[in-house]
Amino acid sequence: MFGTFKTLIIGANARAEEQVRDKYAIELIDQKIREAEASLKAAKATLASIIQRHRGEQRQVDGLKKQIKDMTTRAEEALDADREDLATEAAHAIAQMENELEIRQQTLERLDHKIIRLRQSVETGQRRIIDLKQGAITARAVRRELDMQVKLNTTIGNTSSVEEAEELIATVLRKDDPFEQAEILREIEGDLNHGSLADRMADQGFGPSTKTTANDVLNRLKSKK
Repeated sequence: MFGTFKTLIIGANARAEEQVRDKYAIELIDQKIREAEASLKAAKATLASIIQRHRGEQRQVDGLKKQIKDMTTRAEEALDADREDLATEAAHAIAQMENELEIRQQTLERLDHKIIRLRQSVETGQRRIIDLKQGAITARAVRRELDMQVKLNTTIGNTSSVEEAEELIATVLRKDDPFEQAEILREIEGDLNHGSLADRMADQGFGPSTKTTANDVLNRLKSKK
């Protein structure tokens, strides 16, 4: 029983974490980009430091080579002048410089390898950050589309609003035509005043017409000729 309860808790925590990650995915992406940029900045600083050290070692190597060359020339001149004591002292100095030169050259080789590896790492990190930033732009666009779709679905899915709009449209369409209603009112008023009865009897030839007809107009025109 305890094992089952523990499994349920673990599952619930996992789902909650997944929901949080999904909700704040853009913020998490931005944070990871900032962390990657901080790491890249530190790597660049380390690379600059190693390159600076390499250049310092290179200057030491170049200086030792010059000193060895100069001391060798002086030792040869001392031997030519039968000053073996000075030549021997010069030989000791040359030996010490050559030993130091060997150590510094080995240091230079190690620094060369470090610089190559770290430079490759920096270049790779730079490319990955560019990819991350482009991915973040795409993710933001997708998130905006999803948010817009959710809002659209919410609006369309709101049946009460849709039904209310449909009811308002139906109400407007059901309204009577005010012009037609006014005409009907005039007809009703005419019936009440018996005006329409007089018109109907005049049409049947009983009594004078209450309205001017086309025949009246024609007769009037003929009489003027």
